[in-house]
Amino acid sequence: MSAAAGGAARPRLIVLSQWFDPEPTVRGVAFARRLDALGFDVEVVTGFPNYPGGKLYEGYQIRPLRREFVDGIRVTRLALYPSHDRSRVGRVLNYVSFFLSATFYLLFLARRADVIYAYHPPLTSALAGVAARLLRRMPLVLDVQDMWPDTLRATGMLNNERALGFIGAVCRWTWRRADRISVLSDGFRRLLVERGVLAERIAVIHNWADEADGSEGAAAQPAAIAMRGRFRILFAGNMGPAQGLDTVLDAAALLIDAHPQIEFCFLGGGLEAKRLERAATARGLSNVRFFPRVSKVEVGPWLAAADVLLVHLKDDPLFAITVPSKTQAYLAAGKPILMAVAGDAAELVQRAGAGLVVPPENASAMAAAASELATMELGRLAALGASGRRYYDDQLSFARGAESMAGLLRQAMAGADGT
Repeated sequence: MSAAAGGAARPRLIVLSQWFDPEPTVRGVAFARRLDALGFDVEVVTGFPNYPGGKLYEGYQIRPLRREFVDGIRVTRLALYPSHDRSRVGRVLNYVSFFLSATFYLLFLARRADVIYAYHPPLTSALAGVAARLLRRMPLVLDVQDMWPDTLRATGMLNNERALGFIGAVCRWTWRRADRISVLSDGFRRLLVERGVLAERIAVIHNWADEADGSEGAAAQPAAIAMRGRFRILFAGNMGPAQGLDTVLDAAALLIDAHPQIEFCFLGGGLEAKRLERAATARGLSNVRFFPRVSKVEVGPWLAAADVLLVHLKDDPLFAITVPSKTQAYLAAGKPILMAVAGDAAELVQRAGAGLVVPPENASAMAAAASELATMELGRLAALGASGRRYYDDQLSFARGAESMAGLLRQAMAGADGT
């Protein structure tokens, strides 16, 4: 009999995610705590923290299993191979090692759960959840945040069509065996239905921002960016191949003489960060500045200090059906957005009335939009930011999203008989 069957005990939930606090993640300890508050007995099963640098965090040593409490939530950390760089072998070892550890733990060591929530990517975490569903009859909810193999192809991480075809087949097999699936956009939902997943099993639950990031009322703006006489357009986050940020450098080159007050600022790190910084220096782009990654609690003041917040992804069919997670953070910050992503993300910003939308990988369009924003009346800029914040509060908040996810988990528990 399940823990919840008699009604006396709270339903036991395993949150399965390769990444968890102190690593940056959209489904971290705040998410786990909210699910606990919504009536679930939560255990997080994760790896030893090493993302995004691929280096083990201070205070941790790899061992088969470590149990700890993080802000009152039980966390079980399992052995993995720490890696997050350009090495494909390292990435594969990272994903496969956690899959093996998680599968063994779920099948042989974990207390039986009433439901499993599995964060996808990577696919290997989802596979571990499917193994537990099939062999221990634990209902499974997959949170599909990245569309494999499409992402692997779009980012250039994998180009072998035979391998991509195999991964695609495994993904379809995995998705069809989940009791429920959460996706971050309507485009993701349409694609899953095209790939054979029953529409009634899929729910669109938009991501939310880290609402404890300190962005609200942030008085202490970073001195490095808070410079008078400059109009600062900030890109904050990962700088990888998918972001296609050479376009931003091209836009800066178009503006450097005509609008010297406009400054593009990059905050964060990633595989492309150093190369982009070298490229900006080589091109003499004095209107481009780079700042190192900061912690989650430090991001808010940077967003508050900027005049406009920038989102950009490569022009790829996959990115037309996704919504980058920074979009919600930008909306919550109450700042105008320059959205250079096609499809669902652009439509979201337009519905919110939160900024300007331009095609991706179009430097001239980005430069024109930056010029329009820089010459816009301050009241109009403030209205765009306020509209975005209202939309976030009404439609995308953490409370709304977590309650939707809790409902989906309960649906999976109720319908785990094969419906």
